Amino acid sequence: MEILVLLKQVPDTESIIMIGDDGRSIKTADLKWVINPYDEFAVEEALRIREAQGGKVTIVSVGTDKAVEAIRTALAMGADEGVLINDPAIAGIDGLATARILAAAVKQIPYDLIIAGMRAVDDDNFQVGSAVAELLEIPSVSMVIKEELDDGKIRCHRTIEGGIEVVEASLPALFTTQRGLNEPRYASLPGIMKAKKKPLETKTLVDIGLDASVAEQTTVNIVAMQPPPERKGGRIIEGETAQEKAAELARLLHEEAKVL
Repeated sequence: MEILVLLKQVPDTESIIMIGDDGRSIKTADLKWVINPYDEFAVEEALRIREAQGGKVTIVSVGTDKAVEAIRTALAMGADEGVLINDPAIAGIDGLATARILAAAVKQIPYDLIIAGMRAVDDDNFQVGSAVAELLEIPSVSMVIKEELDDGKIRCHRTIEGGIEVVEASLPALFTTQRGLNEPRYASLPGIMKAKKKPLETKTLVDIGLDASVAEQTTVNIVAMQPPPERKGGRIIEGETAQEKAAELARLLHEEAKVL
């Protein structure tokens, strides 16, 4: 089973995010960078499938030199090799342009199954995984919490509003991960040492048959960033009895908040 995992490096969710001087990006100098949490589920599920059925797990990512750290972490978890698409032209691209780059890279790699996080916790657009599947013209199933492989098919349990939906597709296919699918393992010390020797190839856009024009296909541009407005402090409703407090609350909701 040839399994590909689409991986993104993102700021740690516990980092303090500050807006950059340009007003359109964040300050990155002091940030801690990690594997996108939903992509960790993807790596873990790929490893479990390989352990059950044999094969190889390849990590594919688009990013800068720093993204090597995230790929090496996935290799330390147990993945077999990595591919990084790193090119000056990719700076500032949106999710759809990223999907085009990933799809072009994937076409050069044998695969039976592709796994991706359902979203990245930085831009949060839920787009890349499904767009890659569309560009590759293969089935995709999103927000998967359980999967079963059998006889060239995959059966996925996915979350929908108010319940669970079971979807079956023929391989090759792509699915995106949701919380509850698994619990990602930690990289062991032997795994970290082995990861240093595992293959990790860096490619440019030209290497995957594209050029800088792919960046020009970006349709989403960040115009400005601003912090959320400060929340006002709470207000204590005065009154001698519960009835008086309820009446005062209703008055405030009607006259001041104007929600009644």
